[in-house]
Parts: sequence; C-alpha cells; structure tokens
Amino acid sequence: MPRIRTLSPRLLRRRAVLLAASAAVLLVAHPAAAQELRGEVTEADVRRELVSRPSPLYPVTPPTREEQQAANPAYVPEGPRATEDEEIPEASTLTTLFPDPPTDADSLGEPEKPETPTGVRRREKKAEAKADEPAAEEEEPTAANPRAEKVDSEDEERNIRVEAENIRTAAIETPDTAAEENPYAPLGLRLGTFNVVTTLEQGVTWTSNATYSPVPKPAVLSETTLRLNAVSDWSRHSANINAYGTYRKSIDGEPVTDPSAGVDATLNLDISEELRGIGKLGYSLRREDADSPVELPATVTSRPIRQELTGSLGLEKDVGKFRFAASGNLLRLDYSDAELEGGGTLSQEERNSTLLTGILRTGYEISPALTPFVELEYGRRVYDQKVDSGGYQRSSDRMAARLGAELDLGEKLTGELALGYVTEQFDDAALSDISGVSTSAELSWSPERGTTVGFNASTEVEGTTTAGESGSILYSGTVSLKREIRANLSLDVSLGASWRDYASTADHDLTLRGETSLTWWLNRYAGLTGRYRYEQLTSTLPGRDTAVHNVFLGVKLQR
Repeated sequence: MPRIRTLSPRLLRRRAVLLAASAAVLLVAHPAAAQELRGEVTEADVRRELVSRPSPLYPVTPPTREEQQAANPAYVPEGPRATEDEEIPEASTLTTLFPDPPTDADSLGEPEKPETPTGVRRREKKAEAKADEPAAEEEEPTAANPRAEKVDSEDEERNIRVEAENIRTAAIETPDTAAEENPYAPLGLRLGTFNVVTTLEQGVTWTSNATYSPVPKPAVLSETTLRLNAVSDWSRHSANINAYGTYRKSIDGEPVTDPSAGVDATLNLDISEELRGIGKLGYSLRREDADSPVELPATVTSRPIRQELTGSLGLEKDVGKFRFAASGNLLRLDYSDAELEGGGTLSQEERNSTLLTGILRTGYEISPALTPFVELEYGRRVYDQKVDSGGYQRSSDRMAARLGAELDLGEKLTGELALGYVTEQFDDAALSDISGVSTSAELSWSPERGTTVGFNASTEVEGTTTAGESGSILYSGTVSLKREIRANLSLDVSLGASWRDYASTADHDLTLRGETSLTWWLNRYAGLTGRYRYEQLTSTLPGRDTAVHNVFLGVKLQR
C-alpha cells in the first residue's frame, strides 16, 4: 500500500503564501483579468478603496473590524473587542492572525517571508487608485508643503523695497533752520537783557572848506565814528538806547579838531492795558555850526562847543476812541568859551538857558489808521543870567497850539504830522516877540520791501545875544531814502533844506544840503563805505555865504 506523505501546517502555510503572491503579480500585470477575478464591484469595495487610498497630506486610516471581516471572511479577531475610537494595529503578516508555537525547524533558518495577503490587497487598491486618477497634465497633485506665491506677482508692483523700521533720527544739535532774511545783518552782543549792536567806521575825509567860512580852506581829516544800539528783550516793557561818538582831526591842510557825541534813550512802560508811560532822555555834544544866528568877533579862531540836554516824561490814556496824553519836557543849552587869536577865550555863559514846557494832547480815533488830535503847549525859557551884557532880560514865556493827525497803516506808512502856531514873549519889552507857523512831522513810508522813505520836519525858536535882536525861527525839513540794492549793498540818500527867519529884521538864511552814501559788505562783520556831502548857505546878511564839499572813504566794522 503506498505511503501517504502528510504535510505539516507550517509547510501548508508557506505554500499558501507563495500562491497568494503569484496571484497578486498576475493581478498587477493584467488589471482586466483582475477585474474578472474580483467579480462585481460593490459599494463596500469602493468605500474600502476610498478609505485606504493614501494621501500625501493625511495618514492612512486603518480599516475597521467590519471592513476587515468583509475583505477577509476567514478573519477571526483576537482579544477583547476594540471600540470605534481605538486604533487597531495594522496586520503585516499572516503570523499575526495565526500564531504557531515555536518548533525545531525555526532554528534552521528559513527563506524570506513573502508579502502577506494584506499587503497584496493594498497594492491592488493603490494600482486601482492610480488608474482612476486623471492625467498629470490635467491636474497636478497637491504637495504636502506647497510653495507660497511670490510677493512680486504680476498683479502687484514689482521690486518694492520695504521701508526700514530703524530710521535714523536727525541730531538735536543741528535742527533745520529757516534761511536768514539778511545774512549780512549784525548778530549783536548779549549784555544782560539787552541786545547790543556796535559799529566802528574809520576813514579819511577830504573837505573843500574845513571851517565853513566864506573863504574856502581845504583839508584832509582822519574821521573815526563809533555807534551803539541797544534794544531790550523784556516781556512787558521796552527800552531803546542809541549812542555815537565822532572825532575828526586834520592830517593835512587847515588845522581842525572837531569832536562830537550823543546819546538818546527811550523807555516805554505798559502800566495797564489803557495807560502807558513814556520817558525820554538825550544828550549831545558838538561844535556850534558855522551858520549859527549868533555873530562872533572875527578874532574867534574856534567856535564854542555846544552841549544839549533833553528829557521828557509823559502819560497816555485811552478812553474808548478818545486818546489823551500829557507830557513835561526839558531843554538845556550850554556853551563853552570861544577861543581867540593870540590866545585867550570869549565867554558864552550868557547864552546858557533852560526851557521847560508842558504839552496836552487830545485825539479821537476815526479808524485804526487815522487819529486826528489837538495839541496845546505852554512853557518858560529861563537864562542863567537874568540880564545879559547888553542889558536885556531875555527870559520868555512860550505858547503854541497845533492840529495834526497820527497815521498807522502798518509797515507801509506810520508817523504823525502837525501844523500850528508858536510864540515867545520876552520879559524885556524892548525885545519884539518871536512868532510864526509851527510845523512838525515824522513819517516813514515803505513802498516795497527793502526800501524806506522818511520825512522829518521841525520848528525851532532860536535865541541870540546880539544887541537889539530877539532871535529867529528855524524851519527844517529832510527827505531820506534807504535802499537795499542787494543783501550786501545798501544805498542811503538824503535831501534837506532849512529856512531861518529873523524876528527883528527882514533878513533870512537858506541852507540846502544833500548826501549820498554807499556801503558794500564783504561779510557779516566788515564792509567798505563811501560818502559824499554837499552843503550851501545863502544869506541876505553880508559875509555868510558858504559852500562845502565833503568826500569820505573808509572801512566799516560791525558786531
């Protein structure tokens, strides 16, 4: 009887694996045959394929127990039943489903284990999924880490530079400053609460008549002038100080020594919104003009030095549109002795006098640009010597009345002008009164930027010590023009005239003068200046006609 060979379970399992592998290779190579072998595709099969299909973005979801049971009817679960939320470990080999006890054959070494049916089934699903996917040209698979679009796309502006966040801040020590209106204007010096501007002018003057005499006597003189202007920097009140000093001395020709100096200060006090206080003080020293109405002996070689002291205190009050003002004024004249030929001096003490006046003014503001006013003045002139060398009492009472207007058109036109009548009555009845029209004006007009036109007019009652004469009235007027041709080039022009009317006689004097100067600034601190002046005196009195030409060239320094 033939012997029947019995196969062990392990050998049977190995042959089943080899058979399953061969069937898997056949299915992959021939999908149509696989379709025939698989039979009809059910909804459960489609669902299993969708569930088990791998995705580059999401991990593969393991099949449920029911799906495994439907796919493999021989599948027998082991262990306790897992819940739906629990994960079922993936079965990689049949040994996991059918564990065998170890045998002696295990130690002999076995060939490599073929792929399990589960792996074959997954391969089939992957192959079917690839067959169902559209071509690569129609739709590209989505990558797990897709690249972001470029910022500089065609719809956006290309090459846009991102603005830096750490922008450098400008230094505090060098802020942006506005351009200077006049880069050649002096900076000034800070002295306390005042800003002081100083100017020094040094040059040479040629004159055709050094002594202003009828007979011309030319000379070359060295001329030095120092000027000072101080303006306060106060929050409420204000003050202004102007001072100058000039010294002229001959270096060739007629010997001349001519000093002059002056200072004037103004203080404005804002006592209240409608009440203001004004104080003024002035002093000047100069040699008496050659056209003085006082006749001196021919033996006088040098005219006396005249000192003039002025001062005033006033209050201004506004009541609605009415303007009220009251002021007290002081004028002190003092003359030094005149020098004579051969030595000696001639006293001028009898010419020294003091004039005290009080002025009341009432105005009404028609508009901010125009304020008419009426002004009344009364004063007393007192001579140091009650009776002069000629036996006359020259002290007098002074009275005046004026009608005028204040103008205020901003930067275009400012100032005031007035017209009235003035008289002085002497204590000595032998002297006739001095009376005449009184004029005063101080206007400033700016037709355009950099150009200023000024007009000044005044009336002065002059005394004399000439025997039998009372004195005279001097009317003076000046028109000036200041023009900034360029920032470093300025032009000054002035024309003036004076008319002297003698009270006791029909005589009169006419003086005409003109002056032009040009200053070229090399920088803020130094410049070159030139000046020409002409003056002519014509008189009805004999021996008084004169004409003088002066030319100056020098250097001007300022700070």
